[in-house]
Amino acid sequence: MSENGRCPVVHFDHNSEEHSADPVASYRALRQQSPIAYTEAWGGYWVLSGYKPLFEAARDDDRFSSARLDQYGGEGLSVVIPKTKHPFHIPIEIDPPEFRKWRKIINLITAPAAIERMEPIVKHYVTWFIDQIIEDGQCDMADVIGVPAIVTVDWLGLDVAEWKRYASAFHATLVAKRGSEEYRQAVEVDFPYLEKRTREVIAARRANPTDDIISYLVKSEVDGRPVTDEEVFSMVDLLLSGGVGTTASLTSNTVVWLYQNPEVRQRLRDDLSLLDKAIEEFLRFFSPTQALARTVTQDTELQGCPMKQGDRVLLAWASANRDPEQFENPDEVDIERWPNRHVAFGLGVHRCAGSHLGRAMAKEMLTQILTRMGDYVVDESALKPYPQQGTNNGWMSIPATFTPGPRVLQGSADPEAIPSY
Repeated sequence: MSENGRCPVVHFDHNSEEHSADPVASYRALRQQSPIAYTEAWGGYWVLSGYKPLFEAARDDDRFSSARLDQYGGEGLSVVIPKTKHPFHIPIEIDPPEFRKWRKIINLITAPAAIERMEPIVKHYVTWFIDQIIEDGQCDMADVIGVPAIVTVDWLGLDVAEWKRYASAFHATLVAKRGSEEYRQAVEVDFPYLEKRTREVIAARRANPTDDIISYLVKSEVDGRPVTDEEVFSMVDLLLSGGVGTTASLTSNTVVWLYQNPEVRQRLRDDLSLLDKAIEEFLRFFSPTQALARTVTQDTELQGCPMKQGDRVLLAWASANRDPEQFENPDEVDIERWPNRHVAFGLGVHRCAGSHLGRAMAKEMLTQILTRMGDYVVDESALKPYPQQGTNNGWMSIPATFTPGPRVLQGSADPEAIPSY
């Protein structure tokens, strides 16, 4: 480590209970000590907590690789520390130039024009979810925020009846404590079952394509050849992983914060046109994906800190989004903050492909919550945060009451009865 104190060895573990108790304060203390630091947790890794070093590293794929380099940090998903036993994910675990041909396939289904065509699906599911509880005047708002999971499952072409199992499995690997029963259930039981089911759907679409995303993927080509079923699975598994958790994290944090800040909630109820900028600020403030990892490909130096080939590096998006060198009053929410150069969706070529869909889902959920149950009261004494907030942050349970209202949709309360789009 540097002898001048610029690159200190620190006591830090983003997976620890200590960090999860208050990630904002944990990152603030680290950032104030040094924007680049080294921790010996999990075999050792660098933490980029400052905006400037993170900005440089995230845009330099030659030195900071996203590839699954099993010789460094063990086997498993490359973009988390420690690595987890996930299937290979395309394209997040591929570096340029190979990355571009895969991202091109994904971009066609996640571009703004494609997401605009999905807005009726999103609106329908949000309406359906709120219909299930609107007459009761009470609910767990964490259940209402299941919309991203069911939208993603339906959009891909998987069995909508199993959306809860997909949601709980992907969610558990990110927020449950390692070794807990919830984590074990996800890794040992749910994932093997869901992988089998997903592969069955891919094979079925290969034989008889429909109009869903899996059908689109099996018909795609790369390097002049058809994409294989294994490659399709790698893309589908990544889309599930991204679609199930991050938007739910953003929305759960936002509804709790709006309850605690009633004057802002009323401003949004009075003028929904403020939502677009407000969502960008909530993305910055809460950073649903807290951090992702890279691997150093060569002996190098980052802003005065010497790094070795094979070193693991944590890009702390959440910390960079609170860096006072980049954002004025970073620990305050300004729903009209603009420009807002947050990094909640990442930076560089690996910037989140699902950002447009995430925004669309968050906007529809917040719009309907504010207009249909806008006087909601959260039971703060019963709030349950995610046990582990190193990758995603948010609330597992948000008990709330509100003035009952009427249903909008008619017909079955069974999600299987919701028509596909």
